[in-house]
Amino acid sequence: MLDMAHVRSFIVLASELNFSRAARRLNITQPPLSRQIRLLEEQLDVSLFERSSRRVALTPAGHAFLHEAQKLVAQGEAAMTAARRAARGSAGSVRVAFVGAATYTFLPDFIARARTSAPQIELELVQMETAEQMKAINDGEIDLGFSRPLAAQHRLDSLCVAREAMMLALPKTHPLSAHRRVRPDMLNGEPFIMFSPQARYLHDMLTRLIAEHRIEPRIVQSMTHSQAILSLVSAGIGLAMVPAGTQNACSTNVIFRPLDLREDCLAELHMIWSPDNRNSLLRDVRAVCEDRHRAVARSSR
Repeated sequence: MLDMAHVRSFIVLASELNFSRAARRLNITQPPLSRQIRLLEEQLDVSLFERSSRRVALTPAGHAFLHEAQKLVAQGEAAMTAARRAARGSAGSVRVAFVGAATYTFLPDFIARARTSAPQIELELVQMETAEQMKAINDGEIDLGFSRPLAAQHRLDSLCVAREAMMLALPKTHPLSAHRRVRPDMLNGEPFIMFSPQARYLHDMLTRLIAEHRIEPRIVQSMTHSQAILSLVSAGIGLAMVPAGTQNACSTNVIFRPLDLREDCLAELHMIWSPDNRNSLLRDVRAVCEDRHRAVARSSR
């Protein structure tokens, strides 16, 4: 019988491919993590990882086991959720996906509102990028998503539930930190950390902004996620434009300044769902966000 704690540790290590980072995520030290992986490998009688002084990589057996391990953990968690739901007399669940940017401000507020207005509904939460959400909703794996605006052709319904200004993130010691607002021309020649094309919506938005304002920053890195970008800003590698909500991230040595633009540059968050969804509880959860949508609509007039 597999030890589920060992299986979960394997999944985290397979994600990080670094014993130190995986141990921190699991809130343990490296020796216990190494021991758990070794015991799991002995039980399976295979090597799951290739280890060297430079890197950790999955073996072919590790790749094969990862898929099954994720399913095994998901099934276990589903079983526990079902038991708890039955004990509480829950009405059922709604599966909700969200992009990482939603976690800074929007998602905590949404969860609090949902627990107040629909406490009988269980929310099953999972982080997914926008393209993944679209596929999961169309495949019936997810009921509701919080994503960036949909660019490709789709058959999904959507409502804008949040808008936030783009802010300049910079190290506290940078000379531009002395300014209350930063003009676009002040960024000329500055080292700049850009959103990568994988973050299509924000990448395209900033590309347009840079072109329209004739900004000539020096792109030194491109990253997909705001948290990674803020880490590089904190390390002094460069400046970045990020959604205002990222100010809630715990980033040391980073301050934020508004940009003095001709017109506001706003990043939107949308609620998306399939009109063909048959989960009877979806309407109650959507209603939690409809007031937010109306407020956003009024503010844009």
